[in-house]
Amino acid sequence: MALDKITLQNFRNHASSELVETAHFNLLVGENGAGKTNVLEALSLLSPGRGLRRANLAELARRANPEDEPGAFAIGASLIEQGQVSARIGTYTEPDRPNRRLVRINGADAPASALSEWLAISWLTPAMDGLFTDSAGARRRFVDRMTLAVEPGHAKHVTSLENALRERNKLLETGGEPRWLDAIEAQVAQHGAVVAQNRARLIDLLADELSAVPPEPFARPILAYRPGGPTDVAELLAELARARPRDRAAGRALSGPHRDELDVVMASSGVPAASCSTGEQKAMLIAITLAHGVLASSGRPSVLLLDEVAAHLDPVRRAELFRRLGTGKAQIWMTGTELAPFAEIESEAATWRVSRGKLERL
Repeated sequence: MALDKITLQNFRNHASSELVETAHFNLLVGENGAGKTNVLEALSLLSPGRGLRRANLAELARRANPEDEPGAFAIGASLIEQGQVSARIGTYTEPDRPNRRLVRINGADAPASALSEWLAISWLTPAMDGLFTDSAGARRRFVDRMTLAVEPGHAKHVTSLENALRERNKLLETGGEPRWLDAIEAQVAQHGAVVAQNRARLIDLLADELSAVPPEPFARPILAYRPGGPTDVAELLAELARARPRDRAAGRALSGPHRDELDVVMASSGVPAASCSTGEQKAMLIAITLAHGVLASSGRPSVLLLDEVAAHLDPVRRAELFRRLGTGKAQIWMTGTELAPFAEIESEAATWRVSRGKLERL
């Protein structure tokens, strides 16, 4: 197990909810809009970033009335390793600072990036079904989240890279002194090279894991990392210096790790994922998620959040999904409108019925 004694206070439609005595499989069932995905979103915020919905913090606090000012929320959980509590982690906001997320680990303040040192969390939601036809930025965020699960320090480099790129854009726009550009480009190159190398290493690991997976019942994808510029520090630094006139005219950097791309094709046909059917895309996305779950659970405790996945699979694929999840080490959280799709694992799962933001243990 990874998480237990989970508490949600004033989060979305949950005024005060608690989940205890969790298991390897954890099921949340209830009608649409009951608050199932809200629980998954709360768990996703126990990792760096904006969670599985990428919502603004002020949207997360529960409001008794829509016209009320944003309040504060709190999410906490005990981290379980080998049957023992190894840490208590939590994230929250304060009433006077609703747009600033705070983190505590074992009772002490900590940066959000520190959460990745304790726990690896990944997820698959219906909103991700269009990943292969979405923007390159969406795929980079997808890759970064997967990378974070195996490289805990990745988030710091991504944040530093984004900040440095914004500062470089400002300097180019305002005609900043060359020495300031030299300094900020050194930061872009330093952090950008690490980000690019981490991403490439993650894709290589996933490709190796996927190569051993049977092509059925889930369509097997072939992954390739396509860098948006040099991945070596010195080469990236030189490219940034050469590209100043071009980037000044464009208003942004036109090459670098912020332009990386994830290429995906279906192994059996060689067709790019973006051109495959919706069902094939879904199957490939599940295959990637399962392969990543193996990588993520090889080190720290890990959690996999699956929102409304089982109900949309045929019986053969659903059985194979449960089989693979059952043999993995990651703690699994799944949602559904009814228990029927989970019949094969119901006896070994911890199950809660969710209704209007309230939880009832079944």
